[in-house]
Amino acid sequence: MKPRHLVAAARRDHILTHLRAAGLGALADLGFLDLAHGGDDPVIVTGYKATRARKLTPGEKEANRILAAARAPVEHGCARLKTWRILTKLRTGPARATDLLRALLILSNLELSR
Repeated sequence: MKPRHLVAAARRDHILTHLRAAGLGALADLGFLDLAHGGDDPVIVTGYKATRARKLTPGEKEANRILAAARAPVEHGCARLKTWRILTKLRTGPARATDLLRALLILSNLELSR
């Protein structure tokens, strides 16, 4: 059965284990708070979430702004790929698709920054 949320897919496919083994990390949105508890060595970095009882401090707000600025180019690139329907028309293996998508993200971000 296909997971309904990316967090469920990350758990099912042991993404944290693979990232840690490769020495990599990921920037994520607040939907991944459950996975972000990594102690001293977090693999997934998320922002801070305010509650009704606890407002964000100025430092937490600044950290959220920095995280959002780092995530924005990737989020915008993925949105463009979805708009272009690249992923539905792609007929190649995962290795070649990864290289192609990386190149498309880089080119689209370069075009926007001109």
